Amino acid sequence: MENTREKNCILQKSRKNSAVVLLLLLLLLVLCFHCTTVDCQERVKSPSPSSQSEFKIGIRRIILSVVLGVLTGLVSAILVACLIRFFVGYMNKTPILKGPVTFSPKIDPKTLQLALANENQLLGSSPDGKYYRTVLDNGLTIAVRRLEPFVSSGSPERLNNNNKSKSVKRKIQHELEVLAGLRHRNLMSLRAYVRESNRFYLVYDYVQTGSLEDSMKRVRENQLHLGWEVRLRIAVGVIKGLQYLHFNCNPQILHCNLKLSNVMLDGEFEPRLSDCGLAKLMPNSDRAATSAYSAPECFQNHSYTDRSDVFSFGMILAVLLTGRDPTDPFFGEAANGGSLGRWLRHLQQAGEAREGLDKSILGEEVEEDEMLMAVRIAVVCLSDLPADRPSCDELVPMLTQLHSF
Repeated sequence: MENTREKNCILQKSRKNSAVVLLLLLLLLVLCFHCTTVDCQERVKSPSPSSQSEFKIGIRRIILSVVLGVLTGLVSAILVACLIRFFVGYMNKTPILKGPVTFSPKIDPKTLQLALANENQLLGSSPDGKYYRTVLDNGLTIAVRRLEPFVSSGSPERLNNNNKSKSVKRKIQHELEVLAGLRHRNLMSLRAYVRESNRFYLVYDYVQTGSLEDSMKRVRENQLHLGWEVRLRIAVGVIKGLQYLHFNCNPQILHCNLKLSNVMLDGEFEPRLSDCGLAKLMPNSDRAATSAYSAPECFQNHSYTDRSDVFSFGMILAVLLTGRDPTDPFFGEAANGGSLGRWLRHLQQAGEAREGLDKSILGEEVEEDEMLMAVRIAVVCLSDLPADRPSCDELVPMLTQLHSF
C-alpha cells in the first residue's frame, strides 16, 4: 500500500512538473510572437526611406526578370520549332534522282543507259518530246518517250528560275513514281525512267501495233480494216482504264491529255492508256495541239476535272464511230458546228445519226443499232457542261451492255 502511495505521489509530482514546463513554454512562445509582432508593426509604421526604395527596386527587378524570362522562352521555343520544321521538311524533301530508275527486273540500269546513248528508231513526236523504239542488250524491245518540259523558246524566264525548275522536276519525279505503281490491263506500265539535266526519258513496253491514231489513219487510207466489234472493244478498254484512274486510285488521277495518240494498241487491239497525268506537270505543254480533244472548261476557266477526261473519251468514241479526224478543217466551218462533237450532235438531234457513221463498218442491222446507241453516248459525253456528262462508273455498263464482253 505504501509503495502504491509513493508511486502515486511521484506520478502526481511529475504531472505537476510537466504542466509547469508546458506553461513556461507557452509563455515563452507568446512573448516571442508578441515581440515579433511589435517589431513588424514598428517597421510598417516607420519604414526608412532607403529600405522602401530598395524594396521597390527589388520588385521591379523581379518583374523585369520574369518578363524577360517569358519573352526569351517564347523566342527560343519559336526558333526551335522553326528549326525542327525546316529539318523535317528537308529530310522529307524528295531528292532529285539522276541516272536510270528501273521498276522492272528485266531492265538493267547500265544497259538502259547505253541503249539511250545510241541511235534509236524515231516513232513520233509531240510538242513536249519524241518517241523512240530501242532494243536492250538482252533482246528486250522498249518504247522510250523523251520529255523536254524545261525547253521553251517563248518563256526564257522559266529556264533561268532554278528553284522553279527543281520544283517541277520533283513533281514530275513524284508523278512518275506514282505511275510506276499502277497496274491495270488498259494502262501502259512505266518500266523505268531516266533524268538528265533538262529532260526525262520514260520507258514503256513496246507495242508493235502503235497508237490508235496510227490505226485510224491507216483505216482512212484503206490500209487497215477495223470492224465495229474491235472498235467497241477499244472504247470499252479506254473507259475501263479511265475508271481505274478516277475511282481506284487514291488520290484520284486525271489523265489530262487523253487523245488518240495516247491510246496504244497491242497485237490484239487491246487499248492501253499512256502518259496519264503528265500533261498537268508540263510547264510548256501546248494545249492548242490537243484542243480538239479538250473540254470547253479547259479553255474558259482553265479547270480540269474527271468529267474533262470524259469529254476527251467522247471525242475518241466519236472518231471510232465516224472514222473522221477531229482536226479536219471540215469541222472548223460554222455550218458544221465548229467541231466533230457538235456536228455529230446535230445529226443525232436531226435523226440522221446513221449518216455520220463510218461507211466501212455499216452492215448488219444489229451492229447498226449498237452504233446508233453509241452515238448517243458519245454526244452526252461531249456535252458543253461538265455536270451533263456521265462518270466513268456510269459509262462502263452503258458500253458493255451494247455488246457482250
